[in-house]
Order: sequence, then structure tokens, then C-alpha cells
Amino acid sequence: IQATTNRVSQLSAPNWVNLIEAITDQENALNNIWSPIAHLNMVMNTAELRAVHSQCLNLLTAHTSWQGQHYALYKAIKTMVKSDSYQDLTAPQKKVLTNKLQNFELTGINLPQQDKQRFAAIQLRLAELGSNYANNVLDATNAYYNLITDKTELTGLPDYALDAAYEKAKSRGLDGWAFTLDMPSYLPVMTFCNNRQLRKDLNIAFDARASECGPHAGTYDNSTIMGEILKLRHEQAQLLGFNSFADMSLSTKMAESPAQVVNFLNELAVKSRHQAESDMAELSEFAKQEYDIEALKPWDMAFYSEKLKQKKFAISEQEIKLYFPEQQVLSGLFSIINQVFGVQITQATKPIDKWHPDVQFFDVHNCNSEYMGSLYLDLYARDNKRGGAWMADCVNRYQNTQGYKQSAVAFVNCNFSSPSANSPALFTHKEVVTLFHEFGHALHHILTDIGELDISGINGVLWDAVELPSQLLENWCWQKAGLKLISRHVDTGEALPDEMLNKMLKAKNFHSARQLTRQLEFALFDMRIHRINWLEHSEVAKTVQDTFDHVREDVLVGPVSELNRFQHSFNHIFSGGYAAGYYSYKWAEVLSADVFSKFEQDGIFNAKTGQEFLTEFLAKGGSEHPADMFQSFMSRQPNIDSMLTHSGISH
Repeated sequence: IQATTNRVSQLSAPNWVNLIEAITDQENALNNIWSPIAHLNMVMNTAELRAVHSQCLNLLTAHTSWQGQHYALYKAIKTMVKSDSYQDLTAPQKKVLTNKLQNFELTGINLPQQDKQRFAAIQLRLAELGSNYANNVLDATNAYYNLITDKTELTGLPDYALDAAYEKAKSRGLDGWAFTLDMPSYLPVMTFCNNRQLRKDLNIAFDARASECGPHAGTYDNSTIMGEILKLRHEQAQLLGFNSFADMSLSTKMAESPAQVVNFLNELAVKSRHQAESDMAELSEFAKQEYDIEALKPWDMAFYSEKLKQKKFAISEQEIKLYFPEQQVLSGLFSIINQVFGVQITQATKPIDKWHPDVQFFDVHNCNSEYMGSLYLDLYARDNKRGGAWMADCVNRYQNTQGYKQSAVAFVNCNFSSPSANSPALFTHKEVVTLFHEFGHALHHILTDIGELDISGINGVLWDAVELPSQLLENWCWQKAGLKLISRHVDTGEALPDEMLNKMLKAKNFHSARQLTRQLEFALFDMRIHRINWLEHSEVAKTVQDTFDHVREDVLVGPVSELNRFQHSFNHIFSGGYAAGYYSYKWAEVLSADVFSKFEQDGIFNAKTGQEFLTEFLAKGGSEHPADMFQSFMSRQPNIDSMLTHSGISH
């Protein structure tokens, strides 16, 4: 690829085919080699694979920096833009060139040679640090388990959680019930287990992961890594002439400035604060009156929230879970996608390579039965798999003028409870919502009409709009007609009773304002730490903790442990793509809630509205500005009130 880059950069008359496609063909081949390596490192992590991934990542980062500072290539593209042939290009092709020139400028193309070298060195080091940070989080998560040998200490836990804990202990050669920090193990304890000490132990271990405190204090400590990341990001921003890394990050997003983002988040905080305080007061009073708890602790919040929800709505997460077996959820999800967007998702019949026996593979066809792409589905939690849920590209849609055409393939990854000896996989409703969310990303990736690699699917989509399709799809999990499709009792096959369904809908926004403040806490922390000049701070870890504490004082409603070190496992901003961009979840939620209001108006299964959204958002990838797409679809500007209304927050 570097030989091709050097060769085509010297062309006397560069054009789309001899310059852009020549390089893109090589980049596409490189992506197709790298994506499985990066994916396997996250889902089947081993010491051997980690070493290979690290070596490859260093080579790839060095190459990216080299190409991003290739002045002859930059000059050749500028020559193209100024040539007569530029007017013959399509709008997507022009967008590719605009993006490329911007990317050159953001990788230091116009810097003096010494600064270019420093910028490239920072890029390489940041890639290494991000990988090390994520590895520490994974290792810290895997290192902890809590073994209970007396079943009487586990009252309140549902059978599925007990079965899973028993199997977990058995797999480790232990007698009893083993609980880990993986979500399918951790959350049931925090939500249902009467054993307050066990809840406390797990909560502290979870919140202190990869830090200087907690059960494995200092062993996987991300403090130094986090500090170096922040310093290097700020130095990088200064090299490019930005006041802060936040300013640099927002140069490629919808939001215009850090101040605009902070004002947006503060507006949400102000509008939700009173209701959040009311939620907290209600919970505290309930715990005191009903259970004689004088002061709620962090390990009490989910437990007593569940108790209060059961009392107010006579609804139990344990009972609900029985209505969401895996196959019914998937069948209903595919039916909803088909009805709304005319898209068919079917189990692939051709043999495929899998990294684990649990992996499933599906083909995707459009309303004309044309093949659009495929997706891998990896649903269950296991050791050596990164926590959380995410969609990643396996292969991108790409088509060149020489007749080559490549369809998109997505990786959809979750960490749900796996089937047990006594039951198929059962999902909580929250997990169902998560699955819909990730499928929204997958549809965005696969259903694109754009053949230009740089802007097909989610490529080139402004980061604070990339969550729009995923958050939009979540809404069908909260509609009666949608719930009817995705739910059936695991034993009887009966539909979700109307009485239970109505209770679920009433409970949908239970303490939603308090939950919103939690997300605002993360977003404001992210934005604040990325506006600081860390080159002037020697005790970075302490300053980071102080910053988090101040944010919590401003917006969070609820108790926080003194050992809470959430920043040490905040993969989104330290090893993912959300640095100075975590606000994007709320920014995009405003857009998605507003877009869904049109579906509510037209009918949630209105095929015409679904096709309009597919055409205007999903198909266009990163070829247009999201604000223009929104304006075209809604015929107006976004309104924050739709999101607050959907969240049940008075405004």
C-alpha cells in the first residue's frame, strides 16, 4: 500500500480512478485483514493473540501516521479538487475528497517536520496505551470472583442466576456458586440478592476495577496509563493549534464547540434535576420505612429500586425475563425490521468459519430481495471477551469503477446470559433493548447505498449522529405491538399478558430522571477532562478524581462509594472512540426521539415512513451532513422536548 501511495502521488494528472481508487483498493484489502484480528482480540482474548494484536496495531498505526503526513498525496488530492474533472465527480465522491483533506490537516500535514515526527510518535503511543488500558480492564474483570458455599446466603436470586453461578464455579473446579464482574453474573446479585455484604463486595470490586484500590489494588492499575493518554491528547491538540483535545475532537462532529456541548448537557441536567431528586427521596423513604435502611449505599440502589418498582407496579424483572427467550426475541426483532424497513434477515445456509460454537450468522436482503450483506451474532458473555455490547465492521460495502463490488458484513457482540442445562437463553428486557440498539448500528452499516469506502455505512458519519439509528430502533421494544412480537413465555409459549405488558409500559420511565443524571455525569466528566491542559498537572490521577467528584456534586443524585474509580474502566473514552464525545449518546437521543415522533404520528409499522428513513439516513452513510438529513426527513430542526417526553421527564 505504501508503494502504491508513493507511485500514484507522483501522477501528473491525478483523477478518481488512478489516484483515489488505486489507494482505496489497497486500504480495503488492509481493512479486511485487520478487522478479524481486532475482533478476535476482543472476543477470544489470549496472551498469544494479544501479542499479535499489539504488533499489528503498532504497524497499522505507524502506517496511518505515515500516510496521513504524506505531503505528495495531500498535494495530489488538492490538485484533483482544483482540476476541471472535479466537477464531473458525484456528490459522494466530492465528500470523500473533502474528508480526506480534513483528515490530512488533523494528522499534522502542514506542521514543521519536527512536529510531524512528534505527532506521529504520539499517535503510535496512544494506540499502544489504549490497547493496554482495555487489556487491564479485561484482566481486572476476569481476575475477580466471589465464591459462596452456603446457598442460604443467596436468597432472592432467581434460579437462572443461581444455575449460572453454579456452572461458573463448576467450570473453575470449585464447589458452590461463583459470581464474577461480568454483567450476567453481576447485575442479578445487585438487583435481587438479599445478601447486602455480597452486594457490597461485588459493587466495590466492580467500581474499583483496574485502579489503585479494591480487591486487586494496583495489579491492573490504569492510573499511569490514563494520565499519559490525557497528556498526549492535549499535546496533540496543541500541535494542531487547538486550545484543547475537546476542541480538536469536536472539529469533526455536529456540535460546534465544547461550550455548546456543556450548555446542552447542563440544560438536560437542569430540566431533570428536580425530578431526579424527587426520585431519590422516594427511594430513600421507601428503603427506610419498609426495610429500616437509614442511608442508601451504592450497592443498595439497584436492589431497592427493584423492590420499589415491584411495589408500585406489581412487576418483577425475574417474571418478565421468562417472556424473552432468545429465539422469540430474535424472531420478533427480524419481523419488526422487516415490517418497518422491508428488510429480510435470515439464518445463512452456507458454511462459515466461527470463532466460537455459539456464534450465529445471518444474511440480509432488501425489500427487492437483493442481497445487501451479512452479520455475525455473538450473544453470550464468557471469559476473555470484552464486556458490554458493540457492533463492529467485519467488511465494508465497497464498489469501484472497475466492476469490483463488496457487500458489508457486521459483527454484533453482546454479553448476555447463555443457555443453561435447564433453560434456553433468557434475556432481561434491558438486554432486549441492547440487542435492538446494536442491530440499529448493523443496519446502518449494511444497508448503505454508498459504494465509496470512506463514507459507506457508518464510515464518515459524524460521531454525535452515529447513535441515531441504534437509539431509534430501541423504541420498538417499548411499543405494545413490538412487545407482542418479541415475547412468549419460555415454558407455555403464551403471549405476554396485557396486564403485564401495561405494567411494563407504566414502569418504563421509573426513576428515569435519576438514570439520566448518571449519563450526564459521564458525559460532563468526559468533556471536562478533555478541556484541561494536562501538561500543567503533575498529579493527573488525583486531578481526574477531583474532576469526577466535582461533576458528581453538580449533577449526580445518589450515593457514590469512596472507592469508586469508574474512570479506570471507562473504555468508551480511554480505549474506544468516544473521547470528548460521550455526550453523543444524549445528542443522538434527542435526534432519535424526535425522529420516532414521526413514526408515532404515521404508525410505528408504517412502511412508507420506514422506507423514507432508510433512504434518508441508513442508505446515505456518511455522504451528507446529519443535520441536512434530519431536516429533509422531519422538515424542521431538532427539538429537545421529544427526548424528555419519551423519558417521562416533565419540562
